[in-house]
Amino acid sequence: MKANVGDWLVMNSVTVGQPKQRGLITEVHSADGSPPFMVRWLDSDHVAMVFPGPDAIVVTAAEQAAADERTMRRIESVQSGIAHAGPRDPGRAPVKSAKLGRRDLTR
Repeated sequence: MKANVGDWLVMNSVTVGQPKQRGLITEVHSADGSPPFMVRWLDSDHVAMVFPGPDAIVVTAAEQAAADERTMRRIESVQSGIAHAGPRDPGRAPVKSAKLGRRDLTR
């Protein structure tokens, strides 16, 4: 694993339901770009020296910028779809949900 200052370290969670951690690599302590890295984590703004494990990847600044641009286009597309959907038809009856009754389990 090699990195440059300005690249991003992304650590995948090994726990189900936990999000990925992303941090900006602020220092690289070796001439060839290998670990350890000083990383400023986005979620906490904490700076730490990191020796990444096998669940981590380095994303270049250009790759991250392209991913951010794709995300913004998706968000704009969804927002545009919502804005153009218009209000609900006032003549249309609201959808009623089925009531789920509880069975008496004491019998």
